[in-house]
Amino acid sequence: MIILFISFATVFSMNSQTANANDPLGLKAEAAILLDAETGKILYAKNPDTVLGVASMAKMMTEYLVLEAIANEKITWDQKVKINEYVHKLSAAPGLSNVGLTQGEEYTVTELYQAMAIHSGNAATVALAELISGSEKNFVTLMNQKAEELGLKDYKFVNSSGLNNSSLLGNHPAGNQDEENIMSARATAKLAYHLINDYPEVLDTAKMPVLKFRDGREYKNFNWMLPTLIYQYEGVDGLKTGSTDFAGAGFTATAERNGQRFISVVMKAANKDERFSETRKILDYAFSNFAEEEIVPENFVVKGNDKLPVVKGKEDTVKISTKDPINMVIKNGEKENYKTVLVLDEKKLNDEGELTAPVKKGDKVGYLTIEPGEGEDLGFLTEEGKNNIIVDVVATQDVEKANWFVLMMRGIGGFFGNLWGGISSTVSGWF
Repeated sequence: MIILFISFATVFSMNSQTANANDPLGLKAEAAILLDAETGKILYAKNPDTVLGVASMAKMMTEYLVLEAIANEKITWDQKVKINEYVHKLSAAPGLSNVGLTQGEEYTVTELYQAMAIHSGNAATVALAELISGSEKNFVTLMNQKAEELGLKDYKFVNSSGLNNSSLLGNHPAGNQDEENIMSARATAKLAYHLINDYPEVLDTAKMPVLKFRDGREYKNFNWMLPTLIYQYEGVDGLKTGSTDFAGAGFTATAERNGQRFISVVMKAANKDERFSETRKILDYAFSNFAEEEIVPENFVVKGNDKLPVVKGKEDTVKISTKDPINMVIKNGEKENYKTVLVLDEKKLNDEGELTAPVKKGDKVGYLTIEPGEGEDLGFLTEEGKNNIIVDVVATQDVEKANWFVLMMRGIGGFFGNLWGGISSTVSGWF
């Protein structure tokens, strides 16, 4: 038995060492991901598609739908919501994150939203869900529909708050009582990416370290990496924590320094402290190793492809170049690893690969993109992000169509030229 145990421990240790060797950050969390917040370029990933409990990070979807409802004028910030018996009892349930809500009392959407976004108030979240969709069950349907619309994969929403269904006092809106919201790190990051880019005002609330509620109490933000809190980190201004027995401790963070913003996700850390220490590792890695660089300048000319042949024009070629530059967040020192790829629009070329005059300056003739010549490329979170490394290739000058006389003379010249070439070949064959 002792030998068997030692053998098992040795194998387990070797597997752990191998896993850590493949992970440049050596994270202990089950899954993690790092993004450039502007383009969604993935800069680091560990088990990004493993589906795990998401806990209160699911509230990011509720936040998205609340902000969407505000933008669409379906609800307003000063609209009042009367608290029903269930929401009141949930707000007083022991062991849950909540701001106390009094039955029969009215609270504004702003108050409930802040309670949800700052102190992760579960009852406040349910009250907002009921306001938007009439019932939390209807709201959960909306959550899953919106997830599909945003292009998320590997997800399932069963309630608006991120609690275990078994914690909802018997009122779980979807699934059985043992279910919990689940997502992958990639899906969680994609939700955060859309939330920040579609509704950047989400950070106005997310960055508040303390909520001063109407009951006279102060409620700390569970994002302890905000300024003045115990794990404060320069630049952090969001976004959402989550923790249950099933999900472990998770944290979706975002931070900005000198105009560069990153999004990170940590899932299933061992405890609340570890989710912040793991996030610190990721953000240190991001700010120390990545920056936006110009990979391709404006008016770039691909070597050996600086012009295209033109038929029926006053000139027989036209110069081409990129219309815009390509900028991308890359690892320091890796700019030279990228190579350009020119793709011409075959619909605009004849069978001989020629454009037909007239050609106008600025006419699109194809596009140029970049790809890594070596090393790992983790790609982009969205197709929209991928489009950031695709730029139009255009004609840089006009080529007018030649008049009928010039075209006729070219045709005659071509005929006699071909005829003479044929005679010359024949005569050469005699000797």
